[in-house]
Amino acid sequence: MANRQLLLDRSGLVLLYIFLGTLRESGAGQIRYSVLEETDKGFFVGNIAKDLGLEPWELEERGVRIVSRGRTQLFALNPRSGSLVTAGRIDREELCMGSIKCQLNLEILMEDKVKIYGVVVEVRDINDNAPYFQEGELEIKMSENAATGMRFPLPHAWDPDIGKNSLQSYELSSNTHFSLDVQSGADGNKYPELVLERALDREEKAVHHLVLTASDAGYPVRTGTARIRVMVVDANDNAPAFAQSEYRVSVPENVAVGTELLLVNATDPDEGANAEVMYSFRYVDNKAAQVFKLDCNLGTISTIGELNHEESGFYEMEVQAMDNAGYSARAKVLITVLDVNDNAPEVVVTSLSSSILENSPRGTLIALLNVNDQDSGENGQVICFTQGNLPFKLEKAYGNYYSLVTDTLLDRELVPSYNITVTATDRGSPPLSTETHITLNVADTNDNPPAFSHASYSAYILENNPRGASIASVTAQDPDYGENARVTYSLAEDSLQGAPLSSYISINSDTGVLYALRSFDYEQFRNLQLQVMAHDSGDPPLSSNVSLSLFVLDQNDNSPEILFPAVPTDGSTGVELAPRSAEPGYLVTKVVAVDRDSGQNAWLSYRLLKASEPGLFAVGLHTGEVRTARALLYSDTLKQSLVVAVQDHGRPPLSATVTLTVAVADSIPDVLAELGSLESPASPDDSGLTLYLVVAVAAVSCVFLAFVIVLLALRLRRWHTSRLLQASGGRLAGVPTSHFEGVDGMRAFLQTYSHEAWLTAGSRGSHVIFPQPNYADTLVSQESCEKSEPVLLSGDSVFSKDNHALIQVSAYQIFSSEI
Repeated sequence: MANRQLLLDRSGLVLLYIFLGTLRESGAGQIRYSVLEETDKGFFVGNIAKDLGLEPWELEERGVRIVSRGRTQLFALNPRSGSLVTAGRIDREELCMGSIKCQLNLEILMEDKVKIYGVVVEVRDINDNAPYFQEGELEIKMSENAATGMRFPLPHAWDPDIGKNSLQSYELSSNTHFSLDVQSGADGNKYPELVLERALDREEKAVHHLVLTASDAGYPVRTGTARIRVMVVDANDNAPAFAQSEYRVSVPENVAVGTELLLVNATDPDEGANAEVMYSFRYVDNKAAQVFKLDCNLGTISTIGELNHEESGFYEMEVQAMDNAGYSARAKVLITVLDVNDNAPEVVVTSLSSSILENSPRGTLIALLNVNDQDSGENGQVICFTQGNLPFKLEKAYGNYYSLVTDTLLDRELVPSYNITVTATDRGSPPLSTETHITLNVADTNDNPPAFSHASYSAYILENNPRGASIASVTAQDPDYGENARVTYSLAEDSLQGAPLSSYISINSDTGVLYALRSFDYEQFRNLQLQVMAHDSGDPPLSSNVSLSLFVLDQNDNSPEILFPAVPTDGSTGVELAPRSAEPGYLVTKVVAVDRDSGQNAWLSYRLLKASEPGLFAVGLHTGEVRTARALLYSDTLKQSLVVAVQDHGRPPLSATVTLTVAVADSIPDVLAELGSLESPASPDDSGLTLYLVVAVAAVSCVFLAFVIVLLALRLRRWHTSRLLQASGGRLAGVPTSHFEGVDGMRAFLQTYSHEAWLTAGSRGSHVIFPQPNYADTLVSQESCEKSEPVLLSGDSVFSKDNHALIQVSAYQIFSSEI
């Protein structure tokens, strides 16, 4: 209700001010208005159009506007109503601080007449500020023996409003010791003063709290307050006193240096300096003086040195407290030092063996240890043990002595050394422990033979290797140490093809590298087995062996070897017969060859390298068969020379060639004329025999040639005679027909003189078969042919052991013109 009534009263004042603001005061060209401060934006100030004698719509038409001088524009023209309104909030205290009357001047410009009108707006004050103190709280100190009637100035309040809205009066809260007196100054301000009405006693009440209130006379009334705290200053009229006559405290010995142990407290009813108490030791021994310190101002007792229960477990001291007037009090301080587990066990190695043989029996002594803990009770009880799963154990010996012994047999090859950690732990809380590290080396014994890295070894080497070539390397490891682990290598005694193995292969005794002492031949032997021995240098030495298989790898180092037809040793040429009636594909002969190599190096292929008449013969690529490629013609040369090449598949490939002589004829009586070229004389007797054979063949050929010439001459003669007879009219009609034998008679004659010769390649002699005469019209019995035996022309019919091939010169005919 009070707020609502306040709003109604304020609205009435605003209407009154609006009415007064519309009045124009007389003056020399000035228009005056008044407006209350703190009005809202757009608040009506005055009807400027009416005061200028214009209609509202003429303001804009005639260019009426407010001329600004740089100050923030506080007013504006409303062109619709023709009135002057506020452009924003107006604060009188901000514009006219300290002025009784606040007037604002502005100029109105009428542009069409270029005339300026002065306007004065008075801003009227409202009670919008309450009185306030610059210090909201004030402390005043008064001695408890101050005389009554004393005055103490108080701060005065400020109110920026004017008139009755400004500060009007002060008021002090009610109390029994003070009163308020207000003095008026020459400047019209009121200054309050505090007056002591009753004597003070600090021990009775040390602080008095007062409230000073300042009020104005505005509507509504506004006030401001300041809190005043009066501190009664003490006078030294009391002695200090301890809260208790004896102080006891128990502290652990491991407290840090500087730790506060207890607080001795002596109080003095006085205040300030009169209540200040100084603490000091009245009695303290030298040991306690080195450990404890008493703060003279705070009364705290703290440590300045380390406490040790083992050195001193109890301290007794006497302290005193004294104020500034010399009054004092005394108290006793008793400090008990409690034992804590602050000492770790100590382990001392009194005897130690740094090395032990790996075959030492179980229970062998390694070290003797002495264990001690300076603490007492459970803090001094120690348990010893070894860490980790190690083959050692601790045995209680005597008193605080422990023996470190082996628990099992040791193996240096498994673990060459041990880092033994002996831990001693007490039973304190928390427990403390000490670790002692012992390094034990396990000495080696020769209990392991050398062991090869593989169960067996295989090595490969190409044949024709250079002497001294490295073949392979074997490695044996001995897990022992030093001389026991030094390994030497050797080869087990053995023989190969009647020779000691050491003549073929050697081994480096230090590195185990095997070397070839000979150049191996794959065709001689293809593999060999070795036994490699490894010995250590221990005492006694131990050894082991391993088998090594050495495989000789083939190289293409052998050319194909032609077995058939074999090349005669006497320089003659073998001859094969190809009948003129042979069909295409007729097998003339077969070249047989072998290669002492193996694998791909021994794969052979045949090809016709050269032929006197290309296209007549063909050679099988893989069989070596020489066959006719087409039918033989009478125009083909009688003697055909073929060069057949045999090549293997090695890298690089090797080859051999053989020359074949093929006679294209059905039957030649002079075949023996060519036998001289098949074999060179092996001895003077053989050479003579061959010469006789050649002369005989030549004689027979000459006879045959003469016979042929005679026969031809006779035939020509008869033909000439027949021509003459025919010319003479048949005078020869009576000649017998038997005189004309013709070609058939010649063929029968040739067959009569055909021969068959068999030769052995590389034999020391030759033999020739002369069959019975054969006529064209005579049948020879099979028995007569079977009874025909070869005539041995040389005294030796035994074949040489080095030659296994039989060269057959079958029914070859050679005309004397081809010799």
